[in-house]
Amino acid sequence: MSAPFDALIRDNAADWLAYTEHRFVRELAEGTLPEAAFRHYLQQDYLFLIQFARAWGLAVYKSRDLAEIRQGLESLKAIVEVELGLHVGYCASWGVDEAALDGLSESRATLAYTRYVLDAGMSGDLVDLHVALAPCIIGYGEIARWILQQPFTRRDGNPYADWIAMYAGDEYQALVASERQWLDARLSTLDASRMARLSVVFRDATRLEADFWQMGLDLA
Repeated sequence: MSAPFDALIRDNAADWLAYTEHRFVRELAEGTLPEAAFRHYLQQDYLFLIQFARAWGLAVYKSRDLAEIRQGLESLKAIVEVELGLHVGYCASWGVDEAALDGLSESRATLAYTRYVLDAGMSGDLVDLHVALAPCIIGYGEIARWILQQPFTRRDGNPYADWIAMYAGDEYQALVASERQWLDARLSTLDASRMARLSVVFRDATRLEADFWQMGLDLA
């Protein structure tokens, strides 16, 4: 019997595949992705992280016990105190300084996905919020592992090797495993009608994540 979260992927297999094996991802693996596309993605991802922090703040509010409050708070602190700083440094290595990041406007793709996540959390409960975040949290880990398994992946001299290594690394994969465990524990207690509603949330969030990849190609 498959894990409950795997059932969400199975029920939305076409959309999940379109996201995790998107042309942006394939070209990143090959090292052929136009640098302008990646640079644009990095800039919008900075803005995404800010909204991601808000989502974890919402997770704290939506929590029902101290353990959930601590989980949301630790995730919020990790983004604000660590990840944003690392992202700024990584952007600088691609010629985008912090002043440029501060002057950015959110693209339509960034607005659509981040506000969808926040709305899912506001209108639903903590499980809705985690399911809406899953394509990002779990998806990036799945994508990185998939990249490493492909025969066309360029391992030497790939300008995107650091990005791949970050999400394929033990630290991020442990985060993915932890999130899967959290979701499986809660999804396993839900009835079919509730799972069907969450499947729609997962489907829509996955489609919006695919649009985030496409944004990089369209605006390169």
